[in-house]
Amino acid sequence: MSLTTIKTVTPGSPAYQAGVRPGETLMAINGHWIVDVLDYKFYAYDPQLELTLREGETEKRVTLSKDVGEDLGLEFETYLMDRARSCANKCVFCFVDQLPKGMRETLYFKDDDARLSFLMGNYITLTNLSQRELQRICDLHISPINISVHATDPEVRRMLLGSRRGGEIMEIMERFARADIVMNCQIVACPGFNDGAVLQKSMEELAALYPQMNSVSVVPVGLTRYREGLYPLEPYTAEGASAVVKQVEAFAETCLAEKGSRLFWCSDEFYIQGGLPLPEDEYYEEYTQLENGVGMLRLLDVECRGACMGAPENIPIEPFSVATGVAAAPYLREIIDRAAAKCHTKLNYHVYPVVNHFFGETVTVAGLLTGRDLIAQLKDRDLGNRVLIAQNMLRHGETVFLDDVTLEEVSEALGVPVIPVAQDGFELFEAVFGC
Repeated sequence: MSLTTIKTVTPGSPAYQAGVRPGETLMAINGHWIVDVLDYKFYAYDPQLELTLREGETEKRVTLSKDVGEDLGLEFETYLMDRARSCANKCVFCFVDQLPKGMRETLYFKDDDARLSFLMGNYITLTNLSQRELQRICDLHISPINISVHATDPEVRRMLLGSRRGGEIMEIMERFARADIVMNCQIVACPGFNDGAVLQKSMEELAALYPQMNSVSVVPVGLTRYREGLYPLEPYTAEGASAVVKQVEAFAETCLAEKGSRLFWCSDEFYIQGGLPLPEDEYYEEYTQLENGVGMLRLLDVECRGACMGAPENIPIEPFSVATGVAAAPYLREIIDRAAAKCHTKLNYHVYPVVNHFFGETVTVAGLLTGRDLIAQLKDRDLGNRVLIAQNMLRHGETVFLDDVTLEEVSEALGVPVIPVAQDGFELFEAVFGC
């Protein structure tokens, strides 16, 4: 069965009204062959469509009218209408290679699919795209696209990615820029490999692609305790992290003066590792790189203070606790305390920094904490009547931690409800103050 075979048709949708039914295969729209979801979404956008369908040996054509951009109401065997494309690289810092054995199979899949970059915001390396696929991105104007750069120097990037095609990055990105494709990029910085002079060169060459180059995040390499047999890497020291932040900030100020945008930002983790204060709200401009942890804590603070506006004062709050990663713990306490002071409300609560024993103590972010570590370190602690955790500790759309322990199991073990809270200051305020 083709992956462009229609699985369901929403009753009442434009496709349903035109007579399209499950089991038929979508071959073309307005004469354009449909290979995958990019073709489908691009060619199905127009208001007047002719669909070419096939069922067995029978081919038919149906016409329909709809609003511009309106969904046809079709669901296929897979979201991509194709198989997901895996990564062909052997990056020296790959987090998947640092996972312990025995976890759920989906965690070991290395995604590097350009279609998911456009549709879901995933970052890709561009090393597994053919010339035809690169041209299709330009022809369909697939924009914005998120790119894992790491280094623009060809030899350094080939070494970091373990791919002979790694050195083609600037040629491809210049091609995208000529096609007016907007790009957001990330650099995973590894001490002594792609920081210092290599980082400076990368920033200068990426800045030259402005305005198509929209933003670049610089994040520190994440290292777990499962690195036996892998390339020897070390985490950043406080001094090394501070040096990277100062280098990036200095070049960003040059970009701001010349181009009107900083373009380059370090993740919150770099500031925390370097023992540096987080920049203020205006520094982050449009917060373009939130998914890479750039400005996440500052925006949480800004939103939480905004939620205080018009909130009642002296709200009676029952005791509670917050469990988070070691890195964010002191900042979360500051954010909650500032909100409480603004509402003139006294709180009885604890913020517990949970050490990541599952992946190793060098992993300090909340999103990689497991159910077992929460249970082991919070059991028999003063938790109040509820525990707040970051929602990104759980599998997307589900209530399961990375170690397959469920939210219900953690709540039962701790004897109080464990409540996931989205990375949003307004939701944090509501979870704490109940209003």
